[in-house]
Amino acid sequence: MSHSFGRFVWYELNTTDLDAAIRFYGHVTGWTFDGATDGPHAYPHIRGSQGHLGGVTRLQEPAKAMGVPPHWMGYVEVADVDATLAKLQALGGTLHFGPMDLPGTGRFAVVADPQGAAFSLYRAAKEEPERDLRQPGEFNWHELATSDHHAAFAFYSELFGWEKKGEFDMGPMGTYLLFGLGDKQLGGIFKRPPEMPVSAWLYYIMVADVDAALQRAVDGGAKLLNGPMPVPGGARIVQLLDPQGALFALVS
Repeated sequence: MSHSFGRFVWYELNTTDLDAAIRFYGHVTGWTFDGATDGPHAYPHIRGSQGHLGGVTRLQEPAKAMGVPPHWMGYVEVADVDATLAKLQALGGTLHFGPMDLPGTGRFAVVADPQGAAFSLYRAAKEEPERDLRQPGEFNWHELATSDHHAAFAFYSELFGWEKKGEFDMGPMGTYLLFGLGDKQLGGIFKRPPEMPVSAWLYYIMVADVDAALQRAVDGGAKLLNGPMPVPGGARIVQLLDPQGALFALVS
């Protein structure tokens, strides 16, 4: 058991309808959920095959007023939230919220990289077992579409120690840079297409069969954005908007 510093360890869905979102993702991914959905601070936990991996929360009114759509937020674990936050700001990142303690859980801060993509810094109160990201229901891949992928990689590399694990040419879409830590690939970074209004992270959920899961998602009211398509390495992916409008992706 160890802390997973520099890795995504928690995923939070900010949505406008907790009950509908839970029904949808449970049907598509097989997740189960623990905790009540009523009350202003409801935070049901998402349970995958290897335990809790995230939570579902109501999109806050100030965020809605600013035009923030429903979205997934990834939490990257760090050794010290405050020290990492100071470093992030020195590197040109911004603080959106926090830092704040969650009693018995950990400390976190919601931040954005210099290109504007939001994520959270997190220090867990207790060490968690290492997860096998190839299991269905796990978040398996983390993809950043950004206005400047070289600058973005330099920022995250400095902040979290991420290493370049290779790249491949996507033709007119430019280069797809693979990043990771140690012997593990964690995701990719690429220049966002012109039709994408902001830089953002996209999180890929592992499923046993992308095409079957896509059918369940579309039947459940999701909107297909891209795919399904094969990607290098033998996987198949599809990118979608959930019924409330949050961007997510599936991989098998």
